[in-house]
Amino acid sequence: MVERYLRQSPLAHLHLPARAGPTGAVEPGVVFSERPFRGFVNLRGEASDAAFCDAVAGVLGQAPPTEPNTTAGGISRLFWLGPDEWLVMTAEDGGSATAAALTSALSGLAAAVTDVSESRTVIGLSGHRARELLMKGCGLDVHPRAFPAGTCVQTLLGQVGVLLHCLDADESHFEITVLRSFAEYLWAWLEDGAEEYGLAVAAEEY
Repeated sequence: MVERYLRQSPLAHLHLPARAGPTGAVEPGVVFSERPFRGFVNLRGEASDAAFCDAVAGVLGQAPPTEPNTTAGGISRLFWLGPDEWLVMTAEDGGSATAAALTSALSGLAAAVTDVSESRTVIGLSGHRARELLMKGCGLDVHPRAFPAGTCVQTLLGQVGVLLHCLDADESHFEITVLRSFAEYLWAWLEDGAEEYGLAVAAEEY
Protein backbone atom coordinates (compact mmCIF):
# COMPACT_ATOMS: atom_id res chain seq x y z
CA MET A 1 0.00 0.00 0.00
CA VAL A 2 1.21 3.52 -0.79
CA GLU A 3 2.35 5.49 2.26
CA ARG A 4 -0.47 7.78 3.36
CA TYR A 5 1.61 10.97 3.22
CA LEU A 6 2.65 10.24 -0.39
CA ARG A 7 -0.78 9.39 -1.68
CA GLN A 8 -2.72 11.64 -4.04
CA SER A 9 -6.07 11.13 -5.66
CA PRO A 10 -6.00 10.97 -9.47
CA LEU A 11 -7.94 14.26 -9.59
CA ALA A 12 -5.88 16.14 -6.98
CA HIS A 13 -4.28 18.39 -9.58
CA LEU A 14 -7.72 19.73 -10.58
CA HIS A 15 -7.96 21.44 -7.16
CA LEU A 16 -11.59 20.47 -6.78
CA PRO A 17 -11.95 21.70 -3.15
CA ALA A 18 -11.21 25.23 -4.36
CA ARG A 19 -14.12 24.99 -6.79
CA ALA A 20 -16.61 23.78 -4.20
CA GLY A 21 -19.03 26.16 -2.54
CA PRO A 22 -22.34 27.92 -3.10
CA THR A 23 -23.92 27.17 -6.44
CA GLY A 24 -25.57 30.55 -6.90
CA ALA A 25 -29.21 31.50 -7.42
CA VAL A 26 -29.94 28.81 -10.00
CA GLU A 27 -29.85 25.24 -8.82
CA PRO A 28 -27.39 23.26 -10.94
CA GLY A 29 -28.75 20.33 -12.87
CA VAL A 30 -25.73 18.16 -12.03
CA VAL A 31 -23.44 18.06 -9.00
CA PHE A 32 -20.07 16.27 -9.03
CA SER A 33 -17.78 15.19 -6.23
CA GLU A 34 -14.68 13.08 -5.98
CA ARG A 35 -14.74 10.36 -3.33
CA PRO A 36 -11.11 9.27 -3.18
CA PHE A 37 -9.23 6.65 -1.21
CA ARG A 38 -12.05 4.15 -0.84
CA GLY A 39 -10.81 0.64 -0.26
CA PHE A 40 -11.48 -1.96 -2.98
CA VAL A 41 -11.10 -5.72 -2.81
CA ASN A 42 -11.76 -8.13 -5.68
CA LEU A 43 -13.38 -11.31 -4.40
CA ARG A 44 -13.76 -14.61 -6.27
CA GLY A 45 -15.55 -17.72 -5.08
CA GLU A 46 -18.54 -20.02 -5.53
CA ALA A 47 -21.83 -18.48 -4.47
CA SER A 48 -23.26 -21.98 -4.17
CA ASP A 49 -20.69 -22.84 -1.49
CA ALA A 50 -22.33 -22.22 1.89
CA ALA A 51 -18.94 -22.18 3.65
CA PHE A 52 -17.72 -19.44 1.31
CA CYS A 53 -20.83 -17.31 1.80
CA ASP A 54 -20.76 -17.78 5.58
CA ALA A 55 -17.09 -16.80 5.75
CA VAL A 56 -17.70 -13.64 3.73
CA ALA A 57 -20.73 -12.75 5.86
CA GLY A 58 -18.64 -13.25 8.98
CA VAL A 59 -16.20 -10.56 7.83
CA LEU A 60 -18.51 -8.13 6.02
CA GLY A 61 -21.80 -8.76 7.78
CA GLN A 62 -23.40 -9.69 4.47
CA ALA A 63 -23.15 -12.66 2.13
CA PRO A 64 -22.24 -11.92 -1.50
CA PRO A 65 -25.31 -10.98 -3.59
CA THR A 66 -26.24 -13.62 -6.15
CA GLU A 67 -28.73 -11.64 -8.23
CA PRO A 68 -26.98 -10.08 -11.24
CA ASN A 69 -26.20 -6.36 -11.07
CA THR A 70 -27.16 -5.90 -7.43
CA THR A 71 -25.36 -4.72 -4.31
CA ALA A 72 -25.43 -5.68 -0.66
CA GLY A 73 -24.04 -4.34 2.59
CA GLY A 74 -23.57 -1.00 4.28
CA ILE A 75 -20.19 0.54 5.12
CA SER A 76 -18.54 -2.36 3.28
CA ARG A 77 -20.58 -2.85 0.13
CA LEU A 78 -20.44 -5.82 -2.23
CA PHE A 79 -21.06 -5.33 -5.93
CA TRP A 80 -22.04 -8.27 -8.10
CA LEU A 81 -19.66 -8.46 -11.09
CA GLY A 82 -20.34 -12.00 -12.26
CA PRO A 83 -21.54 -15.42 -11.05
CA ASP A 84 -18.31 -15.95 -9.11
CA GLU A 85 -16.91 -12.42 -8.75
CA TRP A 86 -17.64 -9.41 -6.56
CA LEU A 87 -16.04 -6.05 -5.80
CA VAL A 88 -15.97 -5.01 -2.16
CA MET A 89 -15.92 -1.26 -1.48
CA THR A 90 -14.91 -0.12 1.99
CA ALA A 91 -14.55 3.19 3.77
CA GLU A 92 -11.32 5.16 3.38
CA ASP A 93 -8.19 3.06 3.97
CA GLY A 94 -10.24 -0.06 4.65
CA GLY A 95 -9.05 -2.14 1.73
CA SER A 96 -5.94 -3.72 3.26
CA ALA A 97 -7.62 -4.71 6.52
CA THR A 98 -10.66 -6.09 4.71
CA ALA A 99 -8.51 -8.08 2.29
CA ALA A 100 -6.50 -9.52 5.18
CA ALA A 101 -9.64 -10.48 7.10
CA LEU A 102 -11.23 -12.12 4.06
CA THR A 103 -8.03 -14.00 3.23
CA SER A 104 -7.90 -15.41 6.76
CA ALA A 105 -11.61 -16.29 6.85
CA LEU A 106 -11.48 -18.00 3.45
CA SER A 107 -8.32 -20.00 4.13
CA GLY A 108 -8.68 -23.53 2.79
CA LEU A 109 -11.66 -22.65 0.57
CA ALA A 110 -11.75 -22.23 -3.20
CA ALA A 111 -11.58 -18.44 -3.18
CA ALA A 112 -9.34 -15.55 -4.22
CA VAL A 113 -8.94 -12.16 -2.54
CA THR A 114 -7.04 -9.26 -4.12
CA ASP A 115 -6.62 -5.76 -2.70
CA VAL A 116 -7.06 -3.37 -5.66
CA SER A 117 -7.62 -0.17 -3.66
CA GLU A 118 -5.04 2.05 -5.30
CA SER A 119 -6.25 1.27 -8.82
CA ARG A 120 -9.63 3.01 -8.63
CA THR A 121 -11.42 6.15 -7.52
CA VAL A 122 -15.07 7.13 -7.19
CA ILE A 123 -16.91 10.07 -8.74
CA GLY A 124 -20.19 11.07 -7.16
CA LEU A 125 -22.94 12.28 -9.50
CA SER A 126 -26.29 13.71 -8.49
CA GLY A 127 -28.88 16.26 -9.54
CA HIS A 128 -32.16 16.33 -11.42
CA ARG A 129 -30.36 16.20 -14.80
CA ALA A 130 -27.89 13.47 -13.80
CA ARG A 131 -29.72 10.72 -15.68
CA GLU A 132 -29.81 12.80 -18.84
CA LEU A 133 -26.06 13.27 -18.59
CA LEU A 134 -25.51 9.54 -18.18
CA MET A 135 -27.63 8.82 -21.24
CA LYS A 136 -25.31 10.97 -23.36
CA GLY A 137 -22.51 8.46 -23.01
CA CYS A 138 -24.08 5.22 -21.86
CA GLY A 139 -26.35 2.84 -23.75
CA LEU A 140 -28.14 1.62 -20.62
CA ASP A 141 -31.70 2.49 -19.68
CA VAL A 142 -31.12 4.47 -16.47
CA HIS A 143 -34.77 5.34 -15.84
CA PRO A 144 -35.69 4.62 -12.19
CA ARG A 145 -37.97 1.79 -13.29
CA ALA A 146 -35.07 0.02 -15.01
CA PHE A 147 -32.20 1.22 -12.82
CA PRO A 148 -33.48 1.47 -9.24
CA ALA A 149 -31.49 2.09 -6.08
CA GLY A 150 -29.10 -0.76 -5.34
CA THR A 151 -28.45 -1.53 -9.00
CA CYS A 152 -24.86 -1.73 -10.22
CA VAL A 153 -23.54 -2.52 -13.65
CA GLN A 154 -20.25 -2.59 -15.50
CA THR A 155 -20.65 -0.49 -18.61
CA LEU A 156 -19.07 2.12 -20.85
CA LEU A 157 -19.55 5.79 -20.06
CA GLY A 158 -18.00 8.18 -22.54
CA GLN A 159 -16.11 5.15 -23.89
CA VAL A 160 -14.57 4.49 -20.46
CA GLY A 161 -15.19 1.25 -18.58
CA VAL A 162 -16.88 2.02 -15.26
CA LEU A 163 -18.92 0.46 -12.50
CA LEU A 164 -22.12 2.51 -12.26
CA HIS A 165 -24.09 2.29 -9.03
CA CYS A 166 -27.44 3.92 -8.20
CA LEU A 167 -27.54 4.99 -4.56
CA ASP A 168 -30.91 6.75 -4.59
CA ALA A 169 -33.26 6.62 -7.57
CA ASP A 170 -35.54 9.41 -6.32
CA GLU A 171 -32.63 11.81 -5.85
CA SER A 172 -30.78 10.63 -8.98
CA HIS A 173 -27.71 9.93 -6.87
CA PHE A 174 -25.01 7.76 -8.45
CA GLU A 175 -21.45 6.66 -7.82
CA ILE A 176 -19.10 5.93 -10.70
CA THR A 177 -16.09 3.74 -9.94
CA VAL A 178 -13.36 4.18 -12.53
CA LEU A 179 -9.74 3.12 -12.95
CA ARG A 180 -7.52 5.98 -11.83
CA SER A 181 -5.77 6.26 -15.20
CA PHE A 182 -9.10 7.20 -16.81
CA ALA A 183 -10.43 9.39 -14.00
CA GLU A 184 -9.30 12.76 -15.38
CA TYR A 185 -10.66 12.03 -18.84
CA LEU A 186 -14.00 10.89 -17.44
CA TRP A 187 -14.27 13.93 -15.16
CA ALA A 188 -13.62 16.23 -18.14
CA TRP A 189 -16.18 14.34 -20.23
CA LEU A 190 -18.80 14.65 -17.49
CA GLU A 191 -18.17 18.38 -17.05
CA ASP A 192 -18.38 18.99 -20.77
CA GLY A 193 -21.59 17.01 -21.04
CA ALA A 194 -23.17 18.78 -18.07
CA GLU A 195 -22.42 22.31 -19.23
CA GLU A 196 -25.87 22.82 -20.74
CA TYR A 197 -27.56 21.72 -17.50
CA GLY A 198 -25.56 23.85 -15.09
CA LEU A 199 -23.10 22.12 -12.81
CA ALA A 200 -21.45 22.43 -9.45
CA VAL A 201 -18.63 20.70 -7.60
CA ALA A 202 -19.35 19.51 -4.09
CA ALA A 203 -16.76 19.30 -1.35
CA GLU A 204 -14.66 16.15 -1.34
CA GLU A 205 -16.33 13.19 0.36
CA TYR A 206 -14.37 10.36 1.93
